[in-house]
Amino acid sequence: MKTSAPPAPSASPGQRLLFLDALRGFTMFWIIGGDVLCKNIYQVWPNPLTAGLAHQFEHSKWEGFTFYDLIFPLFLLIVGTLVPYTILGRVERGERKRTIYAHVSKRTAVLIFWGLVAYGLLRFDWPNMRWSTVLGRIGICYCAVSLLVLHTNWRTQAAIAVALIVGYWAVMTFVPVPDYGAGVLTPEGCLSTWLDRRLIPGRLGVNNLYDRQGVLSTFTSIATTLIGVLAGHWLRSRRTPVQKLKGLIVSGLILLAVGALWGRFFLISRNLWTSSFVLYSAGWGLLLFALFYGLIDLAGLKKWSFLFVVIGVNAIAIWILQDFVNFGPCGYYTGKPGDSISSLFLGGFADAYLPSYQPVILALGTIASKWLLLWVMFRHKIFLKA
Repeated sequence: MKTSAPPAPSASPGQRLLFLDALRGFTMFWIIGGDVLCKNIYQVWPNPLTAGLAHQFEHSKWEGFTFYDLIFPLFLLIVGTLVPYTILGRVERGERKRTIYAHVSKRTAVLIFWGLVAYGLLRFDWPNMRWSTVLGRIGICYCAVSLLVLHTNWRTQAAIAVALIVGYWAVMTFVPVPDYGAGVLTPEGCLSTWLDRRLIPGRLGVNNLYDRQGVLSTFTSIATTLIGVLAGHWLRSRRTPVQKLKGLIVSGLILLAVGALWGRFFLISRNLWTSSFVLYSAGWGLLLFALFYGLIDLAGLKKWSFLFVVIGVNAIAIWILQDFVNFGPCGYYTGKPGDSISSLFLGGFADAYLPSYQPVILALGTIASKWLLLWVMFRHKIFLKA
């Protein structure tokens, strides 16, 4: 990990945009406790509206789409969008490719390492450990698209994204699985499960049957990240801000429509990261890009985004820290049980004065404790990156 100041927000081709930090913070907000807060609101105030809200923060069981299914692909879209800024920016500054290779390799290795540590690498119980991690997938996708951006143009990158999306559909549809045949898309009988059980060591993530970060779905995750890369090229172009905004909206609507239509024939599934899921989630993601870009970078309405920017500039830091520090009831801390930071400061007050609202109070305390830590880091210009 290294400490550095964040790039100055700007719409110029060589720099990052402020809206990306805000959008990444918005994405991470749900990972650092926003999801638990919404579920706990339903627990305290059960009604059809809060039940629907809580449902949106559960992953789809096998197929379908909820807001929580959007979080990971949205993060990968942001990763991809930043790659043309960082990689091509280095090229434009005259850095040698060998130096860029070293930078990409280090960031990839750090992400994979911390993902494995969070999943128990240092417990040395490797046969029972889960090896396919979220951070690891981010690292692999980042590495793949960085090399593509370094060596190919946007047309080739678009062609590769299409090839990955169509190729995944073809493989899942036409390659037969022993004892099941071709085109079976059940958890037990699909090709992805068959490969995961044979190629991934240790414990698989879902009932030890298959893994959401499986082998085949890594390729379509790279396709998701490449869509982000194409958005990055678009935003770096010399088009006017209004043209960029319209492009994001039109692209988002087209991907959303095509993904929904394809989903009628090839299920939309976060678990399999299907081709239809790539397009459908990217469609929603680009529409969120347009919303944040339009409000923050185009309209100049920036003050409201500070809450998310503080999270976004240190997203990886808090993602890792919450695995090791007991901030509160978010389901990530895996250490010894004990008083969380949230319950230490708010538990007594909630028990004494508002016991019925304790789940909501402690969830808010968890988010607040994480945000305050990130704010202190932000104020002292401490920005941790892989």
